[in-house]
Amino acid sequence: MPESDRGSARPAFFNQGMAAKYDENNSRLAAIADSLHFLVRLILEDLPHRARILCVGIGTGAEILSLAKSHAEWSFVGVDPSAEMLAVCRERLERADVLGRCELVRGYVRDVPEGAEFDAALSILVAHFVGLQDRMGFYRAIHDRLKPGGCFVSAEICHDLESADCPSMLENWARVQALMGATPDSLKSLPDTLRNTLCVLSPGNTEALLRATGYELPVQFFQAFLLRGWYALK
Repeated sequence: MPESDRGSARPAFFNQGMAAKYDENNSRLAAIADSLHFLVRLILEDLPHRARILCVGIGTGAEILSLAKSHAEWSFVGVDPSAEMLAVCRERLERADVLGRCELVRGYVRDVPEGAEFDAALSILVAHFVGLQDRMGFYRAIHDRLKPGGCFVSAEICHDLESADCPSMLENWARVQALMGATPDSLKSLPDTLRNTLCVLSPGNTEALLRATGYELPVQFFQAFLLRGWYALK
């Protein structure tokens, strides 16, 4: 597997136990997720009637479920390296009666053929797991699978960790993590995790990387403390 793809793997803690509890933990932040998904639906509203959507790091399928409800003719390819997460995803899609419109791939972006030509691609809460040396390759692999004019939507932890407002933002981000079940020890190490475990870029650096990869007009459309959403066109 190319280095740029290995960097996009979900951490090892996305095991069977974590996968089973993932939606339960995230349900405590439904207000944030619902707002993000609402805006993503608006951004993609003008896609073709039979649009094909690539979902990178699909996890338990939240993005597919959000879009499939309002677009009965859209089809989806969901990619994730975690077999446990994909198992939960498959079960949820089957219960929602949309599995027939979906292809689930265990792996990384490069496991999807470049000629697939998707109308849009989503990367929700994935990019900050990708190292700096691999981030451009990650964005480019998605870019190469979009049709000309295709739309890329990414939501990632994104902030200037050296900015004057960072301590205040970290305090509020700790509250978000506590709602998701973070332990006191993990909250104490949160600043170190953001700086040394995850790859958190500033908004300026994120926009610059998107432009350097070939995306046009990156636009920040969403922010919830450290979480920011971007969309851009191929």
